Amino acid sequence: MKKQVTNDGLAVLKSAIARCRGNVVAVLIFSFFLNLLVFVGPLYMLQVYDRVLASRSEVTLLVITGLAIGLLAVYAMLEIVRSRILVRTGVLFDSLLAGNVVNTAFRGYVRMPGQSYSQAPRDVDSLREFITGAGVIAFCDAPWVPIFIAVCFLMHFWIGIVALVGALIIFTLAVMNELLTRKALGEASSASVAANQYVSSSLRNAEAVHAMGMARAVLGRWHDLHLDTLSLQAVASDRAGAVMGSFKAVRMSLQVAILGVGAYLVILGDISAGTMIAASIIMGRALAPVEAAVGQWKQFVTARAAYGRIKTLLSAIPTDKERMSLPAPQGELTMERLVVAPPGSNVPTLKGVSARFAPGEVIAVVGASGAGKSTLARALVGVWTAAAGDVRIDGAEIEHWDPEELGPHIGYLPQEVELFGGTIAENISRFGELDPHKVIEAAQIAGAHEMILRLPDGYETMVGDGGRSLSGGQRQRVALARAVYGDPKIIVLDEPNSSLDQEGEKALAAAITNAKQAGRTVVVISHRTSLLSVVDKVLVLVDGAVAKFDRPEVVFAAMQAPNSNVSAFRSPQAPAASA
Repeated sequence: MKKQVTNDGLAVLKSAIARCRGNVVAVLIFSFFLNLLVFVGPLYMLQVYDRVLASRSEVTLLVITGLAIGLLAVYAMLEIVRSRILVRTGVLFDSLLAGNVVNTAFRGYVRMPGQSYSQAPRDVDSLREFITGAGVIAFCDAPWVPIFIAVCFLMHFWIGIVALVGALIIFTLAVMNELLTRKALGEASSASVAANQYVSSSLRNAEAVHAMGMARAVLGRWHDLHLDTLSLQAVASDRAGAVMGSFKAVRMSLQVAILGVGAYLVILGDISAGTMIAASIIMGRALAPVEAAVGQWKQFVTARAAYGRIKTLLSAIPTDKERMSLPAPQGELTMERLVVAPPGSNVPTLKGVSARFAPGEVIAVVGASGAGKSTLARALVGVWTAAAGDVRIDGAEIEHWDPEELGPHIGYLPQEVELFGGTIAENISRFGELDPHKVIEAAQIAGAHEMILRLPDGYETMVGDGGRSLSGGQRQRVALARAVYGDPKIIVLDEPNSSLDQEGEKALAAAITNAKQAGRTVVVISHRTSLLSVVDKVLVLVDGAVAKFDRPEVVFAAMQAPNSNVSAFRSPQAPAASA
């Protein structure tokens, strides 16, 4: 039994948190000693005012100064170690989670293509940045606030009262900051995500936007989305600014209050001047974590929202299952009463399709627009799952195959060709182990070898994001080479000649003939007749159902017959029955 290492839903998130728990405990231990060393400053001031100035002993001053400097050096070392632990915890968390989140986003896009999952990697970055930032340190130091206040009470009751009242006021301001900004920041985050996704989508269609003069309209819509984000952020910032202004005023007032109360107690003789200064420092340190938490609140809210989106993503997308390894397929494709609906829709596009494609057969799938041809292609390669019925490869349901093991035996050329950032050779080799002989062989089969050699850097030519540096025909021929790379047993081509010239179509026909001679199963979806001369059978789809599945001459004769159940498909390029 082969264990999938890709994604196990929320278990992955829980596992990542559990793996990082030990580091968090280490950070808490370091925080314990760091907060103990915070007392170095107050104790030093206490000794200087109460002993050194009173005794005028230079030796005492030298000894306690040296001791204080040594302890502060230890403090610096512990702070550096704590920071490094947090940085490495963030890296560990990212390494445990990021790959699975991106993989889940890929599978989510396959199952629900109408959604956008580009935010998922940025959410992981937000969590990592929060873990490695000052926010976590503030939360680790926060438990020490009561201890510092208790020390203030040990110094004198009224000093403790001032510290306690100050902490309560600042804590109240922190709660107000959360209540006043939480909704606005959450809405601003959602609006920002929507605006960024709209920009990304617009940039992918920049050519159409420019050619059809849509730039002003697109920019106007983005501007509206952006203004929504800014207005919501402004509301949150205004409220947070008011809270922070009040916080700073309270913070400075408390320093005045603690020194004023301390001076009064010194006049009464209840405490020493050193105690007054030490109390001021300790109270400042007691309030520092709360102050830091308020300052880091926006980052905390961002991280909380990112965590919520990641949790929703991991819980919403079905997890991979354990699958037993199956023998390499021979290429038999069987559909049994196959019903497929687009992701997110309850209306089926394929309605009870049944057919068998034998190894070595070349099948042409034809039909009017909306007949379900591309849906069938996606179902045959396992991109879309069946609502009812099934697709079988060598008798085994396609869902029983491990996609990573089945993938090398599948060649797929989608209708919308997309290449990935990298070289042509890397794209053809599917970004796996690059075998130059196999890459060249695949390019030659696809009729792309000579075309690639004419490019400035040959096979090392960078295609750019989405293959933008290549023409549509060049992208399609490189994608065809990718589809036949590694001699797959099953090849599914969805409109493979939509961007090809006459020379490209000849190369495509030769590639299909070559695959047929090698005993591969080839499924071609095309409206052009140039490829129909090399096919063994034609499957006609009408309104998602099989209207005819037979030899080409039989199918096209039926198309010409009046009152035929396939007469609904009238391809303007369909050959006469005699062809």
